[in-house]
Amino acid sequence: MSALRARLCSAAQVLGLLCWLLLGGCAAPSRPVYRIGFSQCTNGDAWRLAMLAGMQKELSFYPQVSFRMKDARDNSALQQQHIQEFLKEGIDLLIVSANEAGPVTPIVEEVYNRGIPVVILDRRTTSQLYTAYVGGNNREVGQTAGNYASSLLHQNGNVLEILGTAGSSPAVDRHLGFVQALAAYPNLHLAATVQTDWERPSVLRQLPAVLRAHPEVDLIFAHNDRMALGAYQVCHQLGLSQRVRVMGVDGLPGALGGLQLVQDKILAATLLYSPGGDEAIRTAMKILLKQPFSKENTLGTMVIDSTNVLTTKMQTEKLASQQQDIERQQRLLQAQTALYTSQRMALYVMALALLGAIASGVVIWRALRHNRLITGKLTSQNQEISSQRNQLQALAEQARVETEAKLRFFTNFSHELRTPLTLIMGPVEELLTNGADLSAGQRHDLNLMRRNTQRLLQLVNQLLDFRKIDVGKMPVRATEGNLVAFVREIMDVFEKPARQRGIRLRFLPAEPTITLWFDINILDKVLFNLLSNALKFTPEHGQITVSIQLVSAEQRVRISVEDTGRGISLHDQTHIFEWFYQGQQGASNGSGMGLALALGLTRLHLGELTFTSLPGQGSTFVVTLPTVLPAALHSTAAVLPTAALALAEEIEDLPIDSADTLGALGSPENEALVLVIEDNPEVNAFLVQKLRTHFRVQTAADGVVGLRLATELIPDLIVCDVMLPEVSGLQVVARLKGDWRTSHIPVVLLTARHAPEQQVEGVQAGADLYLTKPFNPTFLLENLRTLLHNRERQREHFRRELSVDTATVAPLRVDQKFLSDLLAIVEANLDNSSLSVEDVAARLGISRVQLYRKVKAVLGTSVTDFIQGIRLTKARQQLLDTELTIAEVGYRLGFASPSYFSASFRAKYHISPSEFRALHTTPNA
Repeated sequence: MSALRARLCSAAQVLGLLCWLLLGGCAAPSRPVYRIGFSQCTNGDAWRLAMLAGMQKELSFYPQVSFRMKDARDNSALQQQHIQEFLKEGIDLLIVSANEAGPVTPIVEEVYNRGIPVVILDRRTTSQLYTAYVGGNNREVGQTAGNYASSLLHQNGNVLEILGTAGSSPAVDRHLGFVQALAAYPNLHLAATVQTDWERPSVLRQLPAVLRAHPEVDLIFAHNDRMALGAYQVCHQLGLSQRVRVMGVDGLPGALGGLQLVQDKILAATLLYSPGGDEAIRTAMKILLKQPFSKENTLGTMVIDSTNVLTTKMQTEKLASQQQDIERQQRLLQAQTALYTSQRMALYVMALALLGAIASGVVIWRALRHNRLITGKLTSQNQEISSQRNQLQALAEQARVETEAKLRFFTNFSHELRTPLTLIMGPVEELLTNGADLSAGQRHDLNLMRRNTQRLLQLVNQLLDFRKIDVGKMPVRATEGNLVAFVREIMDVFEKPARQRGIRLRFLPAEPTITLWFDINILDKVLFNLLSNALKFTPEHGQITVSIQLVSAEQRVRISVEDTGRGISLHDQTHIFEWFYQGQQGASNGSGMGLALALGLTRLHLGELTFTSLPGQGSTFVVTLPTVLPAALHSTAAVLPTAALALAEEIEDLPIDSADTLGALGSPENEALVLVIEDNPEVNAFLVQKLRTHFRVQTAADGVVGLRLATELIPDLIVCDVMLPEVSGLQVVARLKGDWRTSHIPVVLLTARHAPEQQVEGVQAGADLYLTKPFNPTFLLENLRTLLHNRERQREHFRRELSVDTATVAPLRVDQKFLSDLLAIVEANLDNSSLSVEDVAARLGISRVQLYRKVKAVLGTSVTDFIQGIRLTKARQQLLDTELTIAEVGYRLGFASPSYFSASFRAKYHISPSEFRALHTTPNA
């Protein structure tokens, strides 16, 4: 029997080698098939046909790609339908050239959010949710046209501009660039503009009347060559073709293309605007093949006139000829491949027949052997499954008990915070109400205590709201009411503080009355947080605009809050809705809960909270609510708003007098001069009030002004906050100590950052004293006096002891070794829920502080966040294995309970593990 088995195995091996030589060795390696869908706004003009031709040319190099184009024929609704059809058919990548940016943006965002790459071609959408953009810089096209027009007219004359469809991004950007270029030439005037639909017939209809009204026109700039040809025909009819020169855009080859029109002297010039079809396919293939690519792929432009049109035309014709040769060679190759395939088919059939005969015998023998092994394993597996089931039940019960204990502790702790805060606020309110003999300084301090106690209460309330949303215990109690009147009442609370800072507060409802069902409590907190943020980040004399728009077709209503503040950086935009996120350098001076709470409450109300922002120009937050809520969410009981009413007094009490005004009330001129650098107006005013009776005081609200005043005034002492916008307190200290003019000035740093390593960081930067908030005013005053008395004696000592260079990141290869060891330790302990920072530091042979600094310097994150990120990344991979339950994935990755795993996963990816699994394991339709 054993000899027979050996012979069978030997025969199978020989046959397998033969089949590999015949089939595997000869057959071409299989390549994946990619499906690309192209949603074109229109394919009815030569430029769009050139775009498609460029795509087909580039696709000839990728036979493994299935490409399909759908023509929307300038119809946005039809284009939305086409993209929906692509989603149902199943595509790997979508290329979109939008007919209109606004209507197409939502469906493009939906495709992107499903994880399908999106390449925007030529015309942009209004969103940043896309994978890559390919197209020309239309503003640069307009600027180039304006500069060339100035050279043609010798910077003196009158120009007429023919624009494309109103609202389309190419027309808008080309016009802006053209006007911007003309502005540099005072004697060059834009006499008139003509709005068309990109086609020549509309130019033939509208242009004659405009030229008769403006006979002084010397040059016409049309946004494409088709309209430029129409402009030339009109000028020829009116007898102006010899005097008025015409420019176009596109520079396509062909009988009616821009190159031929320039060569025939019909056009004075055309600007090359590449269709970008070939570049779009190249970018798409880089994305699908996981190769490096650029998100923004801007195509260049150039002026084609009589000096270079022949050269450009010859190059274009040469490229077309080469493309024809390539296509002919590909057809020959395909024919040879087909012949080769047909000739080897007979050999394959014979080899497969022989393989089948021997394989049948091998399969029968292996089946008998496999059955015996399976019978033995089934018994042991059944026993193991029973044991694991019992363990899972015990762990689930333990997790349930632990979760309930955590929630109980969190709720009780929050309520315990409310009790002492209330006991603080009560006596303060009583003193403010009945304390008639209080001095101005005492009343100022009590008002400061009251405002900050109210803020602490609001933070506690937000924490409680967060927990209610997290555990699903915050119900929606909607009542029917007038949304316009409700929003106007909330805005009234912000009227006074906005007026005090010179900020214009505008309310623009589309209709005087909008009646719908909504929860007053929830919507009050959402709008209050959005308006508070807008007021906080809008500079003096800025503007905040609140608008309400009813979208009946979608049964939705949109409330937008737009400000003219500093905007949100690109880095912060990806984290803006995360709990406790305060932005880069913590410059927001907030708790980091407001926007996260607003998002949670909006979703609880079955709505959406979105935003757009341009750094340096402002931000717009949009709350979208359904006009129809389920009957289960309706309530007949009257509900009063809480957030705005509870915090109205806090906003009304905001100080309107600047710290500079307080600083002017100084003591006699012979006292020492102290410069206070603090961006919080209340803390600034508090410091001035405590110091002005002993010193002359000058203030600055940020580090830039503080550095300027320090070099101008040369104060005797500087008190500076660490967390400052633009230039931090540590940078202020470093620059002061590095400048010989100010190196002798003692600097006191004030901060809420009280960790030991943070205090060391402040001292190493060169500070003479580091005090944490809250601080004792008397202690601060005595320290300032001591520093002034010992300034000359201590200056050289501190410079010698504290002049330490800032640590820099080690060379990359050293960091790679460190990160490799760190990653190995974390991955080896993924299932260890008790893995701590101290454990990792001990395994690496360094201290906890050293580990924290190293990870922070190399990765820009904490050790805990790094470990959590590795676990959650592994979780995404293991969730794709449907044989594992979600609870099993959580335990395997070191999460103490399934609920903690789900909460952590949702906090990072804004989606639950179950939703993620359903989204990524459902087969394509």
